[in-house]
Amino acid sequence: MLTRALTWTSKEPGCKVTVANQTDAELVQACLAGDRAAFDVIVERHQRHVYQLCYRFAGNHEDANDLAQDVFVRAYRGLKTFKGQASLGTWLYRIGVNVCLSKVSGKTRHEPLDPLLAASDERIASHQESAADALLRGERAAEVRAAIAKLPRKQRATLVLRVYHDLPHDQIAGILGSSVGAVKANFFHALNNLKKLLS
Repeated sequence: MLTRALTWTSKEPGCKVTVANQTDAELVQACLAGDRAAFDVIVERHQRHVYQLCYRFAGNHEDANDLAQDVFVRAYRGLKTFKGQASLGTWLYRIGVNVCLSKVSGKTRHEPLDPLLAASDERIASHQESAADALLRGERAAEVRAAIAKLPRKQRATLVLRVYHDLPHDQIAGILGSSVGAVKANFFHALNNLKKLLS
């Protein structure tokens, strides 16, 4: 994605403002005022986290890129509805979860053909690890991803946000639009269902 930082000089001497240095709230206001470069900065700041979220749902880079792009398109179109009650990152996560749940649950996921490639995004194998160990680890990772994909939507979203993105329960509740108690219950049930699916 092409991004750029705009710099302009105020009428006051020595006052220089850079879009890249603005807070998320200031960038949202600049976008709403018609400054497209401000949205480029928002994308640049949040694209890694949004992509990682989408990848955890999609399981492959091509679909994750498409989903992440869809998240930012929807965010741009819906920016006027952003109220600022939660952080911009939380709002983008919420859009991301909704996009991923609606798109991914309606289609079959593309699993990587080579289990070693599937494992490479988790951790790079150490030099001491044998090829057999790497293959087993890759197969196990594919089994876990397949089991996560079988979880009910809310449980899957809760598990992905909690385990892979290390978000606290209250932030997950804000993203999913539910209570902290419901998030904790979904996480508990997701772990139990995952254990059943993997045993």
